[in-house]
Amino acid sequence: MELKGFQQKVIDNLEEYLEYVQEHKNVATAFNTYWEDKIGPYNPLDNTGMQPYKNNIPKAAHVCIKVPTAGGKTFIAVNALHSIFSAYDTSQTKAVIWLVPWSNLLQQTVNALSNPEHPYRQKLNALFNHKVAIYQKEDLLQGSNFNPTVVKEQLSIFVLSFASLRAKNKEDRKVYQENGQLESFVPQYANRKHLLEDVDDTALINVIRSLNPVLVVDESHNAESDLSVDMLKNLNPSFILDLTATRKANSNIVSLVPAIELKKEHMVKLPVIVYNNHDKTEVINNALHLQRKLENLAKSEEAEGGKYIRPIVLFQAQPKTKDDNTTFEKLKEQLLGLGIPENHIKIKTANIDELKGVDLSDRSCEVRYIITINALKEGWDCPFAYILASLADKSSAVDVEQILGRVLRQPYVQKHKAFQLNLSYVLTASAKFNETLQSIVDGLKASGFSGNEHRAVDRMTEEEREAKVIDPVESFLFPEQHPEVPGEEQEEIIDKSRISYNPNLDEDDIEDTSVITEIETMAAEQNAELEKQLKEQEKQPIDENMFQEMGDKVKRYRIKEANKEFIEKIDFPQFFLKVTASDIFGTDQELLNRESLLKDFKLSNEDIKIDFDRISSDLYKVDLTETVKDNYAPDWVKIEESQVKDPIADYILAKPKDAQISDITHQILQIIGNMYPIPDQEIKIYVGRILNSMNAEQMRDILVRKWSYTDKIKSKIRELSDSYAETRFMDLIKSKRITAKDNWKLKKEIVPGATGSSIGNSLYEKEGTMNNFEERVIMEIGTASNIAFWHRNLDKGKGFYINGFKANHYPDFILQTKSGRTILIESKGDHLDGSDSEGKCRLGNEWEKQAGHNFSYFMIFDKKEVSGAYPLDKAKELISGM
Repeated sequence: MELKGFQQKVIDNLEEYLEYVQEHKNVATAFNTYWEDKIGPYNPLDNTGMQPYKNNIPKAAHVCIKVPTAGGKTFIAVNALHSIFSAYDTSQTKAVIWLVPWSNLLQQTVNALSNPEHPYRQKLNALFNHKVAIYQKEDLLQGSNFNPTVVKEQLSIFVLSFASLRAKNKEDRKVYQENGQLESFVPQYANRKHLLEDVDDTALINVIRSLNPVLVVDESHNAESDLSVDMLKNLNPSFILDLTATRKANSNIVSLVPAIELKKEHMVKLPVIVYNNHDKTEVINNALHLQRKLENLAKSEEAEGGKYIRPIVLFQAQPKTKDDNTTFEKLKEQLLGLGIPENHIKIKTANIDELKGVDLSDRSCEVRYIITINALKEGWDCPFAYILASLADKSSAVDVEQILGRVLRQPYVQKHKAFQLNLSYVLTASAKFNETLQSIVDGLKASGFSGNEHRAVDRMTEEEREAKVIDPVESFLFPEQHPEVPGEEQEEIIDKSRISYNPNLDEDDIEDTSVITEIETMAAEQNAELEKQLKEQEKQPIDENMFQEMGDKVKRYRIKEANKEFIEKIDFPQFFLKVTASDIFGTDQELLNRESLLKDFKLSNEDIKIDFDRISSDLYKVDLTETVKDNYAPDWVKIEESQVKDPIADYILAKPKDAQISDITHQILQIIGNMYPIPDQEIKIYVGRILNSMNAEQMRDILVRKWSYTDKIKSKIRELSDSYAETRFMDLIKSKRITAKDNWKLKKEIVPGATGSSIGNSLYEKEGTMNNFEERVIMEIGTASNIAFWHRNLDKGKGFYINGFKANHYPDFILQTKSGRTILIESKGDHLDGSDSEGKCRLGNEWEKQAGHNFSYFMIFDKKEVSGAYPLDKAKELISGM
């Protein structure tokens, strides 16, 4: 199981934040700078920008990822653990406390992380070299395979509930009591600073505190109270990752997933079709007909090779009152009276749980109807649940907020052929339909969506509405003004004579009712509208969708009025590769990427000559004395000094050479991370060859300065892959299989993040930030009399890039001459890497050649000459004549 595009984006965002922490050595400065670079500084007057970091738990980085319901939060967190520990010094113990709010979610999480067949566990094994152990509270208290030696060598995940750490009862207080089973941890304590007052050294809580664990807080919006914050502090964490669909005020969000991304990946059944019926009898009748319609569509699809689906209705019954409104018992009795088999119906309430041990997705399961009140809240998921039918009284606004998220998950995470199986349905009979709709909007928002992903039709007449909405206070005070209406009582009890559903009909005899036809028509229209929206957004970067989700917090700058006519006329070419189409029509084209250029690249066979004698560890040094008193400075940033002793270095070096190579290779691969499209296995073999050629002294040195060595190895891999990709690229250009084709336009608005100096002649109201040399370049060239406008091109998916043998190359500036020539400028100060610059320069010059007469590319250097580039004076002279 691999990450979806938007899930990978979350991991990229997290890793980007961790890089900022490494750079600034301060979790708050890192967070504030990270968002300032993305969307601009925080302005409390208009509330634009991201609010500053909230230091809820001192000494721990505390960040949040916001992912809508069904977006795969757990799988994202599994991958995030690898990113977090890759940012840590490798000598640090890999201990994780995975906190969940409810007991059902606890068991669900334990099962998923423990089962070797489950994709989550398989991913953990792949990321952590199969050294992973999952513990529950009982295992920890008993010291079951839990001791200092095993914890040092593996990833240890302790799955615990919030309640078990709040010490409210005798059972939970065991975490705080003396525990002889954990005696072996005490001699390993580095000091006594972490010990809680009046708590025995051997207590589980003190052992946990000694490990400085990473906390994963699932459904973190449930851990906002002072009591919960104290609970988190008590664990002495080094890092806290909050997972939630619902952002809270004191969250430090580093990534949020726009709801549209889940629909693009077919993970949710949206939009929600809402149908307000005349009364409860209609709700039940239409729910039964709609369920059968969906099941028949699913059967037809399966017969044509589709997956097995058995659509389920969730009947939300009225809470039991003295008037005995439609309760779960009565509803079950009435469904049985219609001839529905008993094994098709289950009840799930706070006191009755007929779903325990039932696998609703199993083909042998017969359940089609689940009767609940509000027991199916967060933590319960069934992708087969398609219809939410509310049986609240007419006079009540239907409260579906808590339960709506349960019908949103898409079966098998794929688009189904019948569009009806890609949507979800809510059936109500409410006189207060506007309030009911608000509850649906709130339910969508609580699941992490915008609230707009629903379409509604109201079939209740004004007469029916008025007949039911009576102020209860008025009714009590003036009963004579509200006499019993004949037939009203019968309306509240389901009228069996009006139920047209017959469970025993043959499939050939089933005809759609007018309501089902109406629902289907509305569903078809809304589905087509959403598909169109998705198509329009295909080219839009995920970041832009994220900015839309953030609304007014994102500071946007518009194009200047005078420049609007220009941008419509300019189409920027990018490189496309001719590929063999999968049908009989011959060839097709796709946007060129490095994956296609490196398809046959075998890193494992490449040369391993790397000069390790000139290793510099400066990048990873930090003056620790300055950070001791700073509550914002994490103690896990990467540090390399000759005095730093990795406690497991001697242990590794005592092993045979093959075992040393295996262990050190794993550590280096952890730091190298993802070098897509080069397979991990190729990198592993290559690193193994490098280590095999090293002597004992170098092997010890690499353990002490592993990041500096890894930088060298990574740099060599990039050099080799760039060289291979460039050769391949030029061959394909020569054979006309790569061509340049118009593919990108300037936007009407930009989100530059931090903005630069105001320099005349700019394309937008404000432009992105620039260094001193870049400002000099644009002052001298961009304001010349022959230039119509200049623009600071944005990077990281926001601006124009030249795709080719290098990773996407974002030139610094886009200029337009009054004669209609478009010029790309890349400026190079003296501090920047020469070989990388030369490769970019060759790519840019080739792009100019292929893009046509109206496009030019200039690389401009300051004093340090780059082959194929120009000094500023020469570039200025050439551009002034264009």
